Amino acid sequence: MSDRAIIVNEISKAYRLGVINRNTLHDEVRYWWHKMRGRDPRHYMSKVDAVGKEKSQTDESGSRFWALRDISFEVPEGEVIGIIGKNGAGKSTLLKILTHVTEPTSGQAILNGRVASLLEVGTGFHPELTGRENIYLNGSILGMKKTEISRKFDEIVEFAEMGQFIDTPVKRYSSGMYVRLAFAVAAHLEPEILLVDEVLAVGDAEFQKKCLGKMKEVSGQGRTILFVSHNMTAISNLCQRVLLIDRGRLEADGMADKIIAQYLNRNLTKGAVASVGEIEEKMEGVIKRNSPYVRYLEISLKDDNGQYRNSFNSTEDITVSIDFECLKAVKGLNIFVLVVNENSDLIMSTYNVDDKYITDNYNNLKPGAYTCSCKLPKNTFNSKTYYLTVHLVVLKTEHLFVEKILEFNVEFNGYNSDFRGSDSSYIRPKINWMMKPISGKNDG
Repeated sequence: MSDRAIIVNEISKAYRLGVINRNTLHDEVRYWWHKMRGRDPRHYMSKVDAVGKEKSQTDESGSRFWALRDISFEVPEGEVIGIIGKNGAGKSTLLKILTHVTEPTSGQAILNGRVASLLEVGTGFHPELTGRENIYLNGSILGMKKTEISRKFDEIVEFAEMGQFIDTPVKRYSSGMYVRLAFAVAAHLEPEILLVDEVLAVGDAEFQKKCLGKMKEVSGQGRTILFVSHNMTAISNLCQRVLLIDRGRLEADGMADKIIAQYLNRNLTKGAVASVGEIEEKMEGVIKRNSPYVRYLEISLKDDNGQYRNSFNSTEDITVSIDFECLKAVKGLNIFVLVVNENSDLIMSTYNVDDKYITDNYNNLKPGAYTCSCKLPKNTFNSKTYYLTVHLVVLKTEHLFVEKILEFNVEFNGYNSDFRGSDSSYIRPKINWMMKPISGKNDG
């Protein structure tokens, strides 16, 4: 086997709007079925099939979307690579090309070694076969002998916790059961290359932790892993190198911490002030952008002199100010301020009302503009970069959530010691200690 497990050379993948790219048997059968019934396949087969879920760029004619554009990289044998990027970036399309589920429009991918993959839920399983039969089927596809599979069988079943259902047809499995068995098969049948997509997110937290531990074990045996995930903590813990894909192109390739920080920070408001436009841009998804009750006006960071700043000494207070407008009379308003790290792990939180006052009768406000501020106390934070998340809650009515809207840095100003550089904690409060002699112990 070559010392390069994976070689990807200028791979591009285009999907044509309104035309079915029948690259798989499943696509061929669906296309034939609709055509035989006298229907236009382009009408009955979703445009998502034609375009793919990860369209990123349109050519000048508007007829094609490029899911991938000129992707090139190499993976040495035994390396664990993380692949990150927002939804639609092209991550899953890349893995499908590497596993020959679909073919690239141009370019070439070379994989040196036996490949096992975990892509969409149920991929590689025959629904009519039992879990036991699918284990042997997958092993045979990997080129393993029956005796080799039998030697691993009990270990696979135990890891997947599927003993009670192993002789049940997998079409009756839940998505979680599918994932448990599929991962156990992929990880235990000794592939040289393991490709894992975000499908692990389907499993429960305990099983995800178990899977990550198994991938660490597999990587320690010299096998190559490509791991696609939106869980930056998992990527950071498992991978030393990360590829960042954006709109179908390889945007960055480097050390995990650096690339993860680049990905997480790209949409941050870099200054000490976030305007109403910047705040509303961050409020997406399930969050109501056009609340009939309240709206943000500004979120800012200031020092004790009222100056806007996003860099502080550890001996300084940090003032967080939230300006908002009540469009109607508001009954019961609360503001939560969260400090998180680059992976969105919670470092500390504070809010503007005590628990005993969380009723319908607190903070009843008339229409108008208001400002609310709090101080993050000095001698609390260590030398790190932190991010501010804000929740504005109108009891039983609205929840306006703005994630990581501002970034700020703290420089620790404590004693000068070599130990300081090795202290990785985020919170480092100054605490008053008391020292006195123990009576009777210091005599003589």
